[in-house]
Parts: sequence; C-alpha cells; structure tokens
Amino acid sequence: MEAITKLASKCRVATPHDSVINSECVYTFHSPYTTDNGIVVNLSTFVGSVDDMAFTKSDGAESGLFVRICTKRIAKATTTTCDDAMTDGSSEGQDANNSTATKLGIGVEGGFQSDQDKFETISSYSIVLISKQTDGTYDKVVELPYNESTKNDFPMAVSQSADSIINHAGLAVQQDLSAWELDTEPKPVSKYAENLPFVENGVKVSPNPSDWKCEKSGDDQNLWLNLSDGFIGGGRKNWDGSGGSNGALDHFTETGEKYPLVVKLGTITEDISTADCYSYAKDEDGPVQIPNLKQLLEKRGIMVAAMQKTVKSTAELEVELNATYAFDAITEKGAHLVPVAGPGLAGLQNLGNSCYMNSVAQMLFSGPIAELSSRYGSSKGVTSNSLLEVSPTSASNDLLCQTAKLSSALTTGEFCGPVPDSAEVSDSSSSDPAHRLAPRMFKHVVGHDHVDFKTGQQQDAAQYFQYLLEKLDRAELGAGDRIKSKDGSGSVLTSSHLFSYKTESRLVCEADQLIKYKESPAETMLSLRIPMSKATTPDVEMPDLKKQKSEDSGEEDKDKKVVPTVTFGACLDEWSASTTIDDLRWPHLQNSISRATSRARFVNFPRYLLVHMQRYEIGDDWQPRKIEVNIDVPEEISLQELKGTGPQNGEKLVPEEVEGENEAASAPAAPSIDEGALAQLMDMGFTMNGCKRALAAVGGSNVEAAMNWVFEHSTDPDFNDPLPEGGAGAQEGASSDSGVDEGIVMSLVANLGCFTADQVRVALKHCAGAADRAADWLFSHMDDLDGAIAALESPAAAAASGPKTEVPLEDGEGNYSLIGLVSHIGKNTGSGHYVAHLKKDGKWVIFNDEKVALSKDPPTQHAY
Repeated sequence: MEAITKLASKCRVATPHDSVINSECVYTFHSPYTTDNGIVVNLSTFVGSVDDMAFTKSDGAESGLFVRICTKRIAKATTTTCDDAMTDGSSEGQDANNSTATKLGIGVEGGFQSDQDKFETISSYSIVLISKQTDGTYDKVVELPYNESTKNDFPMAVSQSADSIINHAGLAVQQDLSAWELDTEPKPVSKYAENLPFVENGVKVSPNPSDWKCEKSGDDQNLWLNLSDGFIGGGRKNWDGSGGSNGALDHFTETGEKYPLVVKLGTITEDISTADCYSYAKDEDGPVQIPNLKQLLEKRGIMVAAMQKTVKSTAELEVELNATYAFDAITEKGAHLVPVAGPGLAGLQNLGNSCYMNSVAQMLFSGPIAELSSRYGSSKGVTSNSLLEVSPTSASNDLLCQTAKLSSALTTGEFCGPVPDSAEVSDSSSSDPAHRLAPRMFKHVVGHDHVDFKTGQQQDAAQYFQYLLEKLDRAELGAGDRIKSKDGSGSVLTSSHLFSYKTESRLVCEADQLIKYKESPAETMLSLRIPMSKATTPDVEMPDLKKQKSEDSGEEDKDKKVVPTVTFGACLDEWSASTTIDDLRWPHLQNSISRATSRARFVNFPRYLLVHMQRYEIGDDWQPRKIEVNIDVPEEISLQELKGTGPQNGEKLVPEEVEGENEAASAPAAPSIDEGALAQLMDMGFTMNGCKRALAAVGGSNVEAAMNWVFEHSTDPDFNDPLPEGGAGAQEGASSDSGVDEGIVMSLVANLGCFTADQVRVALKHCAGAADRAADWLFSHMDDLDGAIAALESPAAAAASGPKTEVPLEDGEGNYSLIGLVSHIGKNTGSGHYVAHLKKDGKWVIFNDEKVALSKDPPTQHAY
C-alpha cells in the first residue's frame, strides 16, 4: 500500500467528457471478458490495455497505477417442469433456453430470451502497480483487490479515480453514441421546466448512492428522481425485458400527471448537460433539457458540484442494447452452411449499419491480399506487429495502429470462439463478449472526419474502399521508419499501389485523322457499365432450370420473372469499345470543333484488379434503382488484349507544342457548376463525372434540366468519363510549383464553386492529381477544411508527400483469378446489407458480419 500511496497524486478523476477506454485493450481486442487477467486501465491516462502493453518503448514512464477489470459471464440455472418435458417430448432436464418461442418479443413470456435472462455477469476489480524493471521491461509489482469492503483502505485519490473509470460509459459507447446522435434530433427544452410545480414536503435526497432505492419496489438500479415532489422510482422497462420497475412512471400517473419531469440519479455531475432528464407529459414523452435543473436539485439538497457519474444514461444503455442484440437471430437463413473459425476466419460485429465496412475490411485485411496481411496482420500473436508500438494515449487515434489491431485479430483468429453446430441462428457462444470483434476504434479513426462515414447510417462499400485507401496512403507516407520497404530502397509502397492502374485514351480527330494519346491519373477501381442491350434471358423451359427453381424457390417465388444475364466480357467490351465524342475542341485546329473517336486501354496491369459493377440507374421517378441483372463472372480472366500500345510507327500525332501553346488561350470558359445541384444529382446514385457532364451541358445549376439530360445520355459510353479538356484555364501541360496540373485546379475551382485554388491544389497534391478523388476529399472535410489542410501540410506529411522519386506502377501480365467479392442486397447502396465472399485455401467462405461459413454457391452473379 505504501508504494500505491506514493503514486496517488498522479491519479485523475474521469469526467463524462473524458475518453475512457475501459471495455477493451487499445492495441488488441482483449476485453475484461477474454482472459482471467482482463484489462488494466491507467488511473492517469484512462487508457486500457493488456498488462504487456500497459507501457510502450516510447513512453519513458517508470511506473503507474492501474485498475484491473475482469468480467465473467455465467449461465443461469434453468429448469423445465416435468409436465413441459412430457408435453413436448423432450428429455428430462432439457435447457429451457432452447424452447421454441411463441411470441415475437424478447424477455417476455413465450418470447425469445435475452442474454440477461440466460447469463449473469460478475465483475471483479483490483488496483495494480506496474513498474519498470532493471532489464527495461515492465512488470506487476503490487496488486490488491478493490471492492466495497477494501476501497476505503486506498488513498481517496486512488479510489475516486478507480470508481470514475469503472462507472464511466467508456470510449466505445461514446463513439457509438456520437454516431447515433448524428442521426437523431437534438433534445428539446421542456416547456414545463420554467414553471414546474414544486412540493414543499421537506424531502431531501442523500448524496450517497447506496441510500437510493425505489420507494415502490425497493430496487436500487435505474432510479429516477421526480423534480416536483422528490419521489424516487424505478425507470421503464427496455424493449428487451431489462430496465426498471416502472415506479417513477406509475407515480406520475397516480399523482394526476401533474409532475412530469424526472432526472436519472447517478447521471448528475457538475456539468448539468450530461444529466439524463425525461418528461412523462403526453405531449413530450421523451428525453428533454431542463435549463433550471441545478436550482431544482439544490432544493432537494443535491449539490451538483460534489456529484459524480455512477450509472449509464438512457442513450448509452440504448446503444449498448442495440450493440448486443442479434438482429439476424430470428430470420437468418443458411441452415445448410457449415460454420468455420480460425486464422483468417473471424467474423466482425455489426455496429449498426456497418456491414459495408466489415465486408471491405475482411477483403483487405483477413488474408486474401497477402501483402496487406503481411504489413498489418500477424502470425505470431495479436501483440507482435511493430505498428502497435505507439504510446497508449495516441493509439486509439492512430490509423496504422488500429489497422494492425484489426488485421492481427483477423489473421490470427485468436478471438474466435467454438465453432457453432449450425450457421442457421446465433447460439450462446456467438454473443459471448469474449469472442466478439467490434471494430469501433477502426471505424472511428477512419471515418471521424468524413461527413458520411462518421454516422451510423448505411454507406456505399465501393466509396468506403477508395476513401480507406486514401487514408492509409497518407498515413503510410507519413509513417517514417514505422513502415520500411522490403528491398531497403527507402521507397515505401502504399496500400493503393497494389490496386493502382492508369488508362490510355487514344483520340482520333475526324477532321484530319491526327491522333492524340492521353494518360489518366492513377485509379484504384475499374468501374464498368452493364450493357443491358447485350443481356440474354435463359430458357425457363429447360429441365435443369425448372428443377433448380422448384428446389430453391418457395411458393412466393414461383411467379418471379427470370433475371437476364450479361457476361463480364460484354462489360469489358463496352468499356474498351471505340466511342464517338461530339463537339470536341482541337487546339491544333485553332480550337475549332470536330468529332473524335476515343478508345480506352490499360497502361499497366496492377497486382490486384478491383472491379465495380454499375448496378444502379435512375428510374422514372428520379430515384436510384437497382438493375435486375446477373453478371456471368468467370473464375479467371485475361486482359492482355486490352493493353495500351502508345503511339505506333506511321501514326500522325497532334503536335504537342501547338497543344501546349494554344489550348488554354483559346478555350471557352466552362460553366460554373452549382455545388448544391451537384450534390443532389450525386445523391441519386450517379458518379461525379456523370453529374458534372449533365450540369455542364445545361448551364451548371438547373437540376431538372440536368436530370432530363441524364435520361437521354446515361447510356453514353463516355457518361462516366472526366469532362474533356478545354474549359477555362484547362492548360493540359501547365503545372504550378506545387507539382499539380493548374488546368485541373482551375477547372475544379470553377466547377465545385466553393473552394479556393489553394485548397484545391492541396487536395490534388495529396490525391496524386486525381480530380474526382480530390473533390471527394474536399467535400468530406468541409467541417474543418483548414484543419485538414494544416494536418496534410504538417512537416511529417509534407516530408512524406514531397518530391521524392516516384515509384513506378506495377505492370503484370494481365491474367487474374477471382479471389473475393462483395455483394449488396437492397434497393440502393445507402440501404440494405453487404456480404463478402472470399476464397480461402481453395474454398469459398461467406463473411456475413459475425457469421463465417463455407459457401455452397458464391453469388458471383450478384457481385457489386
């Protein structure tokens, strides 16, 4: 105790606004449930970790105090009556947990049992002193149990700090709550607060939480104080059967509904805004703000300055409830699938509409992309990756660290639980916190500065994939010695390098047959339009098809129309076919207009080719709708015939010097594209290039006219291509000192309409000159654009993105084998559900959030 007392002055008390990591290790997915050692949380920094990583090499700390949190989940004893067993024919002593539900409800008689009904959780705590040893390692020196009977033996600073950490909602709930609150309306101010009746009955509330009890049931949990008469009652029941005794609500009814405002005891602190207030009034009946709460509490003897948060608010409990509820436990199909678990076969918990992130993470970091698994994963344990070696206080916001944490958990399979008997429904082990991977920190560090990805709403997996690669690229380039090149050259290959390719456009001027070759900026995703004109419909009278339909479809499916099929080769042919471009200006013809023929080819073949199928179009009601079509995707493809050749002997080329001298001077000004109109069109599911083409054609701002143009031109071969060069300031060869194309800079400034040239230059510089990616980066950082630019231009980032020797793109033979796909179920990319199918050791495996099983028939025809 003497050693602990010496360090007591370094302990801090966590406030509701502090980030407290008390539910999992910041470096791994170890939690209080995973091992007998649980996790330790630093009483000064509030960061939780496993013992071995409580300090890192960069800390320099000599010692520190921690509170150890260990939690066990124990199954409750259940009994089945003799009559019940005889009635249903089950054996004596059958577990009641397995009885058939007769009501669609949780925690009610005849309904599904909640985890609270099946298990009880027991938590234990201790105060741990970890100190640096003579060999430079850190080890536990003292560990003393911490509970109600021993807490008074510790210095007050230690016990207050430990209590504040134990009772804190924690960073995990705070992040979920932040995303949840983005999708909800702010709490209104109660109209009853200002003139709330106050009963002078002499009731004073004890400041000691152990004295609080429901005046009706005697419960000591989930207690609410009536602000009018001082009555303490239990709260409402939650939808899963948990919650209070309804004492507070019953009291409101019994007193004639005159005293509607209550506050949850245990949520009151000096910061009144954190208190959980509720109005039972029928015209409010929900969470409210009470501006005069402090004065009302003082009348009952509660001094808010001395209060500490000891329980979770309703919103925090709601987030936890949603996180633990198995949404697919009732309707999950797949009884014929064989569940699997192990290295590379770990599922990811759905955090609420996060299946798009889970599918992309599985594809990138669970093994199919060996280079990324090698960089971020581990084969030696979840703590062995060197990218985890950052200070505990910065680990939760370090993208490389959190990516290594996620990939190490996936590749090692260390947190996989026992393989369930069936993939049909979730069993008790699938909800065991010891075996669940909830990638909250990864989701937050990737999406916290993006207007869409920081919310709890469903998002487009393809867009998330590209955004994630951009974030990883910036982090990797600024990582210094943390990421070292394999060949010792000092050039670090970024993650996007594995997918990067350029395309070559061959333009032939119809007027004089001169030819112009142009290379696009590097891209990471090949987006293919689906040519429905080349679709074929199978013969429904074929015996094999009729047999399959009778076996695979229920009665409700018999009248479904047959879905047409387009081959993957037809989609590639559409992309590579020669197309005609009208009204293209040619600088060598004194900017006169002439038709041109364009053809696209690959400049290089990347190591991995990611393909995006354009499965959505705008319907007659201007809403995005899914194209009902199957894509016949082969297991292997060869793209050698689509390799660009560049200028050939005998071809007459457009003079470069003429093009460079005259293009900008003579080109007409491009129309200014309205930002709001562009956003409206993009929300309908079209790419930025297609929307910009539509608006540019109608003057820049008329959404209705642009939609009419879309209906007429959405099938044009160049609909999704960048706008032709030649707008105001579009000097193809001109570049500034920043190393970016000034023509693209001025074009983006004019078209986007809300960014300065300097802002656009920074975005282009850090997006490798790609205009679409730069525009997306600018829009996604509008909340704090100056801060984002400052971060990019910091010394580390500037050094990373400076004029180093450019690493050439890889160029393979163009032969590819299918190793993974992401499928989407739903009407549009902003709703529905995403599932990944990956090839593991020659077998296809389905990753449906936490469900991982061998796939009988991977849906390649539905790949997105």
